[in-house]
Amino acid sequence: EKAIALLEVQAMVTAIVGLDAMVKAADVKRSLVTVVVEGSVSAVQAAAEAGKAAAAQVGPVKLCEVIARPHPQIMKFLRTDPV
Repeated sequence: EKAIALLEVQAMVTAIVGLDAMVKAADVKRSLVTVVVEGSVSAVQAAAEAGKAAAAQVGPVKLCEVIARPHPQIMKFLRTDPV
């Protein structure tokens, strides 16, 4: 049977250190890393474009999407801090 592990952190360096430890500790495959930012639609669009361009310079970008006005039920899965 297959399983997945989810490690949620608030900083990219923390995520990299955690992922590095995970793949060194057991016979597992690394998966995609997802980064979420939140703000006004225009700010998020600008951030997404800048992030995609910067990330593409060092590795493959699998997806970069902006979801304007996401449903509150979706946001509860993406947010760990109180609104």
